[in-house]
Amino acid sequence: MSFNIELIGFIAAILTTVAFIPQVYKVWQTKSVSGMSLTMYLIFFCGVLLWLVYGLIINSLPMIIGNAVTIVLTLIILYFLLRSKWSN
Repeated sequence: MSFNIELIGFIAAILTTVAFIPQVYKVWQTKSVSGMSLTMYLIFFCGVLLWLVYGLIINSLPMIIGNAVTIVLTLIILYFLLRSKWSN
C-alpha cells in the first residue's frame, strides 16, 4: 500500500490554518480584541514565520502553504490588536 506522507502534512496544514478563520472573522466583524493577548500573538507570529522558513528550506509544500496563510490570518489579528492598543 502506497501512502503519501505529504497528505498528512496537507491535512494538518488545512486543519491548523482553518482553525484561525473563526477568530479572524469574529475580530473583523466586531472590531474587538477584548481578552486577546498581544504578546501571545507576537510570539505565535514569530513561531509561524520560522515554520514557514523551515518549510521553505526543506521544500515542504504543506508547510509553506499552511504557514503562509496562517501568517496572513495572524497579521489581521495583530493589526486589530495593535490598533486597539494604540487607540487607548
